[in-house]
Amino acid sequence: MFLDGDGWRAFFDAMEHDAWRLETLPAYAMPQEDNAVRRFLAGEPVGPADTAAWTARLRGYRESGRRVGRVHVLTRPLTDYLRFEFAYYRHSVGAGEDVRILDLTDRPNPGLPDQDFWLFDDSRVVLMNYRADGTQINRQVHEGDPTPYAEWKRLAVAESVPFLEYVKDHG
Repeated sequence: MFLDGDGWRAFFDAMEHDAWRLETLPAYAMPQEDNAVRRFLAGEPVGPADTAAWTARLRGYRESGRRVGRVHVLTRPLTDYLRFEFAYYRHSVGAGEDVRILDLTDRPNPGLPDQDFWLFDDSRVVLMNYRADGTQINRQVHEGDPTPYAEWKRLAVAESVPFLEYVKDHG
């Protein structure tokens, strides 16, 4: 099954306890971000208006006792897109998202897949499929065993550092 639009939103919002994401790409080509990325690269800051929809959802999840988190796996130097995303993450963290960074610049991958995914309640998986340039192909519900994804989540969280700690150390 593939998810988009209202179906994706309903699937996401149906989480009972938590939603967690593994991000593996150095850049994503998301049409809804094009203007904000362009402005950021022209020297404008990422402001609350750019993140309002997502941070409002994060606050709503938090107020209902649910959590959202992610680990972004990366290597330095940061791409222009990652610099933009880091500016965006500051707002997400402020709204309660647990954003973490796993920097593989000077170390081997601890065993994580190259596949982006969302894991909901450690029991439902949505594979985030992208082209090499970061353009999203689709969101596909994984019908198999979620156990490896829960283990990858555990590993990624254990091997990563909180976003604010990472930017303090790496600018």
